[in-house]
Amino acid sequence: MGRSIHPTAIVASGAELGEDVIVGPYAVIEDDVRIGARTRVDSHAVIKRHTRMGEDNHVHSHAVVGGEPQDLKFAGETTLLEIGDGNSIREFATIHRGTAGGGGVTRLGSRNLCMAYTHVAHDCILGDDIVMSNAATLAGHIQVGSHAIISGLAAVHQFCRIGEHAFVGGMTGVAQDLPPWMLAVGSRALVRGPNLVGLRRAGAPQRTIAAFKTAFRLVWRSDMPRAEALDLLLAESGDIPEIQDFVTFVRASSRGVCPAEKISARGLDEEGATG
Repeated sequence: MGRSIHPTAIVASGAELGEDVIVGPYAVIEDDVRIGARTRVDSHAVIKRHTRMGEDNHVHSHAVVGGEPQDLKFAGETTLLEIGDGNSIREFATIHRGTAGGGGVTRLGSRNLCMAYTHVAHDCILGDDIVMSNAATLAGHIQVGSHAIISGLAAVHQFCRIGEHAFVGGMTGVAQDLPPWMLAVGSRALVRGPNLVGLRRAGAPQRTIAAFKTAFRLVWRSDMPRAEALDLLLAESGDIPEIQDFVTFVRASSRGVCPAEKISARGLDEEGATG
């Protein structure tokens, strides 16, 4: 097919475009940008300087990728935005590069979907196959594990971590870490139980699903000190890799993990989450 750059697009001489890249009308690609093969940049999208993109990405109209961080300490230093392969960045999304104080790089993995009006701030590190629904917002220095889902209008506080396969409900404010495979909702994120839909979609065996139900009960519902609850969980299910990752995540939390939803009169349902 060959490279295609619309005559109204502005592509700086210092930008490097791979084979079969398509640049639409009125798009802007600044200096010191590298874009991999078969990537598409739609009309009016802007790719700012110091951005590195892999192959097969699609940046939709009016998205701004690689903008300067919204951090008052930022003094114009050279930092990076690194994006993997096969990502879809939808209309009006904004993704900012890193700061010197935060490691100097914002990084997205591959096959992520950033829907319209999403925001990924400076120094965030995202894995692969993540879905950020419309207007979901990440503050600075956030880590998001692969396969996590952050629903529409959700907002995550700076320095928080979202574990792999975790699910954040719509309009939820996350102020602490959400461990892998857990589901949280509420104006302030409250853990309601394991992400059972995610576990089943991932093909998790019944023993793994049962272990995460136990993890929820031990860590959030028992009166046991958290360290003892994690030790007991490992003693019972420590041969399951996902449980090992869960325990490691919780033990490493410096902000603490999101609290649980209070038990209602309906109690626990058959799935082990609150009713």
